[in-house]
Amino acid sequence: MTDRFVIRRDDGVTDAIAGQAFATYDEAYAVLERYYADLCCSDEREYYRIDAVEHA
Repeated sequence: MTDRFVIRRDDGVTDAIAGQAFATYDEAYAVLERYYADLCCSDEREYYRIDAVEHA
C-alpha cells in the first residue's frame, strides 16, 4: 500500500481545498503555501492540515 496525502480542514468541513489528495506531501504543501500566501496576516483564514492516508 502506498500513502496518499490529503488536505483536511481543522473544523472538518470540505471545501475547494479540503479533500484534495496528492501523491506526495510536497504537492499538498505547495497548495497550502499558495493559499496562506494570498491571505497574509488575515484572521479570516481557515486552518488546514495534511494527513497521510493509506490506499490500495
